[in-house]
Amino acid sequence: MNIAVISYSFTGNNEALARSVAKALSAEYIRISEAKPRTLGRITFDMIFDRIPLVQPKPEQIGKYDIILFFGPVWMGKVATPLRAYLEYLKKNPQKYGYLSINGGADGPNPKVPGELRKRTGADPVVFIEQHIADLISADHKPARKDTSAYKLNEGDINQLTGKIVKKVRDMI
Repeated sequence: MNIAVISYSFTGNNEALARSVAKALSAEYIRISEAKPRTLGRITFDMIFDRIPLVQPKPEQIGKYDIILFFGPVWMGKVATPLRAYLEYLKKNPQKYGYLSINGGADGPNPKVPGELRKRTGADPVVFIEQHIADLISADHKPARKDTSAYKLNEGDINQLTGKIVKKVRDMI
């Protein structure tokens, strides 16, 4: 099976996890980038105005894969805007896809993300996995946003999450 792992990461956590999963699945890894550096202000405006930024590489290149696994953060309860161009491409060119995210989780799960994915692509993902940094930090107390946004995955976190994700992905595809 020809698998692409495509990631966008603001903090580096989704990129580190995506690279590890791509290696474990022997998949091609593709990193999404933007021409301008992303700021918290741009994140806010993109989310409020539902903007889709220009990204590299162009989404058209994903047509050659049997399945695409997207890794990216969840911002304000929605898919991070740099991934949206790829999701819109899938709406016009249906393919199997999955969405995986390591995100803060200080405010709890993001129940609207699967519906947003369906709306943007026209189909449900074959795999949807949302991991929370809050769960990695502490099982005893609920970390605040400032704690989860500052957290960097360590090698142990990456290995643990990669194992869980690879098992779920293999079971679902």
